[in-house]
Formats: sequence, C-alpha cells, structure tokens
Amino acid sequence: MKKILFVVIVSGVLFMASAQAVKAQNVSEATKTGVDASKPQDVGNKMCPVTGLKIDEKTKATYEYKGKIYNFCCAMCIDEFKKDPEKYIKKVEEEM
Repeated sequence: MKKILFVVIVSGVLFMASAQAVKAQNVSEATKTGVDASKPQDVGNKMCPVTGLKIDEKTKATYEYKGKIYNFCCAMCIDEFKKDPEKYIKKVEEEM
C-alpha cells in the first residue's frame, strides 16, 4: 500500500512539474515575439471587414475571435461577421 501511495505522489509531482515547464515555455515564446499570450491581440484594422467603410474610433464596435480583436463600424456588422468569420478575416488580412 505504501508503494502504491508513493508512486501516486511521485507521479503527481512529475506531472505538475512538466505542466509548469510547458507553461514557462509558452510564456517564453510569447515574450520572444513581444506578444502577451494571455491577452487578446488587437488586429488593428481601420476598415470594417463587413461593409468596407472606414472605422470611426468614436463609434467603433469590437469583437474578439480566436484571441484576436477585430474592429467594426457598428455592432450589426459583428452579427454578420459571426456567420462566416473566416471570410471576413481574409478581408482584414488583405487590408493589413
């Protein structure tokens, strides 16, 4: 019984150590690229991918998708974006 308990404890410690190592590696990679992996990144698009209109900073709407924040001219465009995000992401990438 003591051997089983010992094996379980050692396995748990090794698992926790490996999980911490992976987390440290991910943080290290994010630091190298200058990107904080824990926060969504603003794509910085200045044109609405749905309408093609220039985005007014005073009235813009934003939406986070897969860790990136996309800008829109209005909230209605977000609903349209949600129907086919990849289509509109291509438009943003073309703008950038």
